[in-house]
Amino acid sequence: MNKKTIIHILRIVMPTIALICIITLPPWILLRAWIAPLPTTVQEQLEDGIDYGLDGMIVYVDQAGKPPVHYASGWHNREHEIPANPQALFKIASISKLYVAAAVTKLVSEKRLALDETLAYHFPELTNRIENANHITLRFMIQHRSGIPNLTDNPNYPWDKPPKSSREALEYALDQPANFAPNEDYAYSNTNYLLLTEIMDKVLGYSHQQYIKEQILTPLHLTHTFGSLNDVDPNEVMSGYYVGWEPDIKMNNHGSMLATAEDVGIFLRALNDGSLFTNEEQAIYASVYFYEHTGLVPGYQSIAKYHKDIDTVVIQFVNTSGGDMWTLSEILYDRIVNILETKKNNETK
Repeated sequence: MNKKTIIHILRIVMPTIALICIITLPPWILLRAWIAPLPTTVQEQLEDGIDYGLDGMIVYVDQAGKPPVHYASGWHNREHEIPANPQALFKIASISKLYVAAAVTKLVSEKRLALDETLAYHFPELTNRIENANHITLRFMIQHRSGIPNLTDNPNYPWDKPPKSSREALEYALDQPANFAPNEDYAYSNTNYLLLTEIMDKVLGYSHQQYIKEQILTPLHLTHTFGSLNDVDPNEVMSGYYVGWEPDIKMNNHGSMLATAEDVGIFLRALNDGSLFTNEEQAIYASVYFYEHTGLVPGYQSIAKYHKDIDTVVIQFVNTSGGDMWTLSEILYDRIVNILETKKNNETK
């Protein structure tokens, strides 16, 4: 094969190889984070995360039989070079769905709600604006099996200027075709939980957040969990950053609950060990929702999970989103759990 033929073949083949590499290989920073030798401590892993481009990290570890441990690295506020504070408040985004599902569970146990009640029963005015409203039950909304479109998937959803109320946000899901018939499929939809909170407010006659405080937060002595950015001192909230956008976006109010990692960890432990519920409530909750969750809102990423094999709750907060930051945060979380598992195994030998 002469030189000219080889060059001709390379001109044909190389673009294809390049395309395959782009599609199949992760960005180098993700590959580096994934294959790097596992540190011996959680703190070292957090510091590696900052080296990979995250602005700040908080991790809370509650391992049965041991005192809980708090970790932090990077910035609480990048502009003013304030170090990350493990006791900072953080926007927990969709982790709040665990609290909402638990609150609905308690209301069902109290016979103030029923899982088979329909959306149309509570809001008849939405019958012609949400397809299948007569057949969508509270159970289907809790389980993301309603088929109601996700309001934040609407291309016109104003991430830079969030809606000022639930009803304003709901407009981004109204008058759209259903994704599927109720209970025929699964599709994650923030609209489900917005509607559930509206139903709770209507049935209670006051804010569902007050009910959550009375029935969940106060019994668990959680004094650092709040319903909204409006309820807290902004200085106590960890700043939020988006890749490619320099300013702090902490004050963008998307309606997220806020909490410290410790408060989320205590709640998650109670949710998983059953101490949050009566036996009846536990049976109801187990039939409808999960026992772990992640959260994502511009500037904030969170993971809250209980690991049964090592009887450990691990909460991770990251205040950088966009780009490859979600995948990076998942890699770091898995590595932190691996560190804890390795240490646990060494202790039992």
